[in-house]
Amino acid sequence: MNRRNFFNGAALTAVAAASVSRVALAALPEPVLMTGADTAPPLFPSSGRPYNPVVTLNGWTLPWRMNNGVKEFHLVAEPVVREMAPGFKAHMWGYNGQSPGPTIEVVEGDRVRVFVTNRLPEHTSVHWHGQRLPNGMDGVSGLTQPAIPVGKTFVYEFTARRPGTFMYHPHADEMTQMAMGMMGFWVTHPKARHPLIDEVDRDFVFLLSAYDIDPGTMTPKIMTMTDFNLWTWNSRVFPGIDTLNVRQGDKVRVRIGNLTMTNHPMHLHGHEFKVTGSDGGPWPLAARWPEVTTDVAVGQMRQLEFIADEEGDWAFHCHKSHHTMNAMGHAIPTTIGVDHRGLVGKLQKAMPDYMVMGERGMADMGAMEMPIPENTAPMMTGAGPYGGVEMGGMFSVLKVRKTQKPGDYKDPGWFRQPPGTRAFEWTGALPEPARMKASAATPAPAGPQTEVQIRKPTGPMAH
Repeated sequence: MNRRNFFNGAALTAVAAASVSRVALAALPEPVLMTGADTAPPLFPSSGRPYNPVVTLNGWTLPWRMNNGVKEFHLVAEPVVREMAPGFKAHMWGYNGQSPGPTIEVVEGDRVRVFVTNRLPEHTSVHWHGQRLPNGMDGVSGLTQPAIPVGKTFVYEFTARRPGTFMYHPHADEMTQMAMGMMGFWVTHPKARHPLIDEVDRDFVFLLSAYDIDPGTMTPKIMTMTDFNLWTWNSRVFPGIDTLNVRQGDKVRVRIGNLTMTNHPMHLHGHEFKVTGSDGGPWPLAARWPEVTTDVAVGQMRQLEFIADEEGDWAFHCHKSHHTMNAMGHAIPTTIGVDHRGLVGKLQKAMPDYMVMGERGMADMGAMEMPIPENTAPMMTGAGPYGGVEMGGMFSVLKVRKTQKPGDYKDPGWFRQPPGTRAFEWTGALPEPARMKASAATPAPAGPQTEVQIRKPTGPMAH
């Protein structure tokens, strides 16, 4: 983290979204910026009420100051450069140097004051998704407040009335601003022991977002509605998403928010979890049951909780297969089973860089040294201890270790399975595999047998 003066000593006009004393507006909290993409350690409170902080995957928590009992934050809406994976960066819009913006953590009952400075090229606002607050603080430009003009600062002030998992995002030119990455997480911790909110050892948060960035370019295409090619956690794609590192036996909570255009069935390997809450608050005990996959719909938040009792490296991902890819082309026909022998050599005379696409499936693409434009996320290049993981997009790894110390979030490296607990090659004799045989009661169809040749249509069709 670093601090800098955005305004170089120039006076700021502070425009309040509602009545705020002149004393409170006399000096803004200094904006704190983060430009790296590493997961920051939890920010333990040095002032205000105590709480157990969260860890934002590939992100950080925004510091605050206490001002006469009010917890004050400063958000700066601005263009940012986000590293989505090593070697791949995007021009986006965000807050305080990053997309998504920093996580805001408060405690139930806190009086909160958020200064929002607009350094975008157009007006903006901030909607506090899921919060109970005065109507004039809801952040819908044109409806509950005037939009924040370029170069101006507005103030939002309200009391965090209920604990839960929330987010913030613009309600001004949403199609552009959210498609460019403007969003952030908000967590309100309970002020005391709550009958429906357990204490946990690890508490992770991340937002789901999607972008359409043509290979070789850096700016999202904001008009895209369905065919996104980058599916992200906190604007990062695998292998650029950090792992979730925990100690065996830890009680783990994972909070997920969805600001994409579609739902995401989030699937965890090796463990069962329960969905314990959403942006509506903690769920009654009777509404919880063991699951390994839960669907997070558009605009929703979900809290997953489980005991990390199985040691190992466990995949955690969206179960829509296209959402665990990077920079995928949607208009390419399937050529599995097509014999390219003799054709490749002829084509390479005219196109030296020509490569076979999908003759045996797409796994070959992960190992190919295929030329791609600069600043493009390779499609399937995540590597594990035994070779290519062949994943991208919304994918990471839960790393459970006996030796991980409490509060230690460092990556422990790859798991070494005990002898006899890993799948292995069989070199002995094989029995004849059983296959389904036609029933004698089912007569063979009359007439000559016809083999149908099917060709996948091409063109600008939705998939």
